[in-house]
Amino acid sequence: MSIRFAIITCSDTRSIEEDTAGAALATLIEEQGWQLVSHIVIPDERAEISRAIVEAADELKAEVVLTCGGTGLSLRDVTPEATQDVCERNVPGIAEAMRSYSLAKTERAMLSRAVCMQRGATLVINLPGSERAARENWEAVYGQLEHAVAMTAGAGH
Repeated sequence: MSIRFAIITCSDTRSIEEDTAGAALATLIEEQGWQLVSHIVIPDERAEISRAIVEAADELKAEVVLTCGGTGLSLRDVTPEATQDVCERNVPGIAEAMRSYSLAKTERAMLSRAVCMQRGATLVINLPGSERAARENWEAVYGQLEHAVAMTAGAGH
């Protein structure tokens, strides 16, 4: 099964060249034989993050949007709120699985405010901004993405 992905890195300090987490996710997507339709870096601005999610879902037709960064406790970390602004349905099990998996590696995982939601037929997953944490969170969930995309598209169980 082919899945269309978009990566949106939310950072006030990184350029696309410095986005090691996004680059690692791009490689992990390609290793599965899935398609990366977009990889951008935007500032930690709620409205810009929301616009980027809408564009990836509605215009680029990404089936999965991975946001990278902006999920912590800093007042500039607004990715979960931006996601909630433009998505209709919460998918809490994915965020819970990522936190649970990461807690086995670091107690700081409990500080993540990441969410996972659906915007129409697109699954939006908030990942941390560090490369190590993004890889760990990917490990926790990538095995269920084909089924999640199929269910979102209306396939039977």
